[in-house]
Amino acid sequence: MKIGIDARLYGPSFTGIGRYVKELIDNLLKVDDKNEYILFMNSPGYESFETKGKNVKKILVDARHYSFTEQFKFLRAIKKEKVDVMHFTHFNAPIFYKKPFVVTIHDLTLHFYPGKKMTSFYRRLAYKLVIKAVTTHAKRIIAVSENTKNDLVRLLKINPEKVSVIYEGVDKSFKPATEDAKKEICKKYGILKPFMLYTGVWRSHKNLVNLIKAFGYMKKKEGFDGQLVITGKDDPTYVEIKANIKDLGLEADTVFTGMVDDADLPTLYGAARVYVFPSLYEGFGLPPLESMACGTPVAVSKAACLPEVCGEKNAMFFDPYDPTDMGEAVLRVWSNEELRQNLTDNGLKRSAEFSWEKMAKEIVGMYERVEGRG
Repeated sequence: MKIGIDARLYGPSFTGIGRYVKELIDNLLKVDDKNEYILFMNSPGYESFETKGKNVKKILVDARHYSFTEQFKFLRAIKKEKVDVMHFTHFNAPIFYKKPFVVTIHDLTLHFYPGKKMTSFYRRLAYKLVIKAVTTHAKRIIAVSENTKNDLVRLLKINPEKVSVIYEGVDKSFKPATEDAKKEICKKYGILKPFMLYTGVWRSHKNLVNLIKAFGYMKKKEGFDGQLVITGKDDPTYVEIKANIKDLGLEADTVFTGMVDDADLPTLYGAARVYVFPSLYEGFGLPPLESMACGTPVAVSKAACLPEVCGEKNAMFFDPYDPTDMGEAVLRVWSNEELRQNLTDNGLKRSAEFSWEKMAKEIVGMYERVEGRG
């Protein structure tokens, strides 16, 4: 078969979905040497991707998401290649493409939390029109969790038999680090004390304000003297994040690292005393699993897919709407060595259950079924 992959979000600059696209492509090429893969890419992903093997070809389309070029220029590029099956790795796709295709739906975040950058009525309408058209016309839909599948069925009225849950994976680079490496990473990012860590983008549904309030609650507790480390690009749209830190007097013990190099991320996870994931909504929630793989105990929101992905016995759960409950949950993990060890041991086992290679094999099987060869 000739299989097209929408790889416009390829690379680390697109955080979660970028990681998904990169791992999908790398592992498809690892497990499948029979089919031909056509990668439709934007800059700078196009320039950074090195073709590996004879069965892969990259094409520069430079069609930005939520744009007319996506709907028309990208459509022409796909038609020109005459692929047997197209895989759109995000809901953004040309709505007039009628040949057989598969789409991955990571989440329905924009239904619940459109955020400050999607305030226009027309943009929200366009989102709903595109996601409805793409999920309706797709031969098969990949949901990254049962929670996402349930949302698709409930909100978009998709036939559940059309949706397959295929979990994401944890890369083998996420593993426990040496003590020397942990010391070096703390020095590099200016971390001076034991710390709790958050990684990810700054968006409303990521719930960073309540995380900061929980940290403020913890700082008032006798015997607690830790830091809060927040990664991700500083986004001035969300001014309330730094405003709350200032109002609560937490500036001295809050560290903003900015974007962290992929090579540094496993060691940073491993150096944290507790990894905290306060999100109100996720499609899969990869960071807690990556942290588990690095041997760090996890405290996580009990919202959306997170209990499903993390597993009940492998993390400390809290109410994400209650900063006091969040703070108490993190303090229990922070101060109880036996609990920390149990969460570490269970987390290492849990994270080992998720494999990008397994995901790629399942998706190849889906391509073959869509084309009628499986």
